[in-house]
Amino acid sequence: MQAPVRVKENSIKQTSRRVRPFLSTAHLNQRFAPFAAKMRRAKMPEAVIRTFRYYYAQLVEGATGYVPASQALPVYNLPDAAQLDGYASAGQAALQRAVMIKLNGGLGTTMGMQGPKSLVEVKQGLTFLDIIVRQVLHMRQTYAVRLPLVLMNSFNTQEQSRAALAAYPKLDAPSQQDVPLDFLQHKTPKIWQADLTPVEWPDDPEKEWCPPGHGDLYLALQTSGLLDQLLAQGYEYAFISNADNLGATIDINILGYLAAEQLPFLMEVAKRTPTDSKGGHLGLSPDQTLLLREVAQCPADELEAFQDIERYAYFNTNNLWLHLPTLQQMLAANRGVLKLPLIRNEKPVDPTQPETPRVYQLETAMGHAIGLFPDAQAVQVDRRRFLPVKNTNDLLALWSDAYVLQDDYTIALNPARPSGQAPNVDLDKSYYGLFQQLKERFAHGVPSLLNCTQLQVQGDIYFAGEIPLEGAVCLCHTGEEPLVLDEEALSKMK
Repeated sequence: MQAPVRVKENSIKQTSRRVRPFLSTAHLNQRFAPFAAKMRRAKMPEAVIRTFRYYYAQLVEGATGYVPASQALPVYNLPDAAQLDGYASAGQAALQRAVMIKLNGGLGTTMGMQGPKSLVEVKQGLTFLDIIVRQVLHMRQTYAVRLPLVLMNSFNTQEQSRAALAAYPKLDAPSQQDVPLDFLQHKTPKIWQADLTPVEWPDDPEKEWCPPGHGDLYLALQTSGLLDQLLAQGYEYAFISNADNLGATIDINILGYLAAEQLPFLMEVAKRTPTDSKGGHLGLSPDQTLLLREVAQCPADELEAFQDIERYAYFNTNNLWLHLPTLQQMLAANRGVLKLPLIRNEKPVDPTQPETPRVYQLETAMGHAIGLFPDAQAVQVDRRRFLPVKNTNDLLALWSDAYVLQDDYTIALNPARPSGQAPNVDLDKSYYGLFQQLKERFAHGVPSLLNCTQLQVQGDIYFAGEIPLEGAVCLCHTGEEPLVLDEEALSKMK
């Protein structure tokens, strides 16, 4: 086990723009009291209340969470995961002390879904969760190890996800799953933008609450008791990733690098491309500490530089590796308040009704912890480890024959693709933006994208079957009635 580490204060200077005077402790306590009472009624742990108070104090002082370019310098010359073969034996030795944690709180609201996104079918009739479970079972058998799978659920995903896991009794075998299968993400109050008071929304009281971002993972591990359970069972390393990223599997070489080099925190990053320009990027603070900057943290007048993929060459895949004893020390030293950088999100109180009053949601991202762990590192990985499904474009590509499900239940680009690159899919949001719309228009099969480099669809088109599409394809239909596209209709459009 590693020696105790010094807990590092966040060195990132956020521009606070104090448009309001600094609050005394007494005044802040008075402003925060209604939030504390609301959270206690909801039985929120005291550490969660303290953490929320920390971010609320920044909000009332006018903090925006912005990190200017002067505090986010470019990063060069990261280690490459492709060159870590020498750490394979260390990785196999550490696998018996590793746990896989999947962030499973998403509902797929971007695609108009209500249930857990991880229960959507993505390949050969299997859901995200089916494939994840089978990946874990395969690794257990291949390496003859215990390898627990743990989901961080939200209140909206826990019941259905637990029911889905019940189909896999081998997963919960006591010899290999000696910790709970899941734990709950916290929830925090929404804040009226007009006066910074707690939101009251009698029409739907659940709309008064929001998830605090996946930066809540660290505290939720502690307050759930799971962190102590993991350590008691001898687990030292956690691999953490999003449930909708089927490219995120345990990599023996990266695990070995983490263990052999005694790293407290390791982030997988990939090269940014033009399609990633609006996403967060890896940076370096003036004191040479790695940091993560999201677009919500970028001042409006610096967006052009933020999107410069030559200057900021790496983005966070949200695949993280963590040394659990170090996390326990840091949480204990801070009474649970890790002081991750603030992300202030502005939204309507009811996301389904954009005209409803505006609120603030105070969030954090788990990748921001890279700036808090002493000696934290990042490693460059191949794009194959980043296959997220954020919208229906991504989902259709996975459904297609451009991707294959391999024997070890990993998803990979079809080796028969001539280009060796993923297809670029761009569907008309008016007709394909929602999951149900996508299902209806491809109910009879998904076109073959094996030889397709780009697919753009404009207009209301229903696909009659597995039509082969090749090269760069643009399908445009402007008629008032939907078009049913079969091979004959396709030939007339060419």
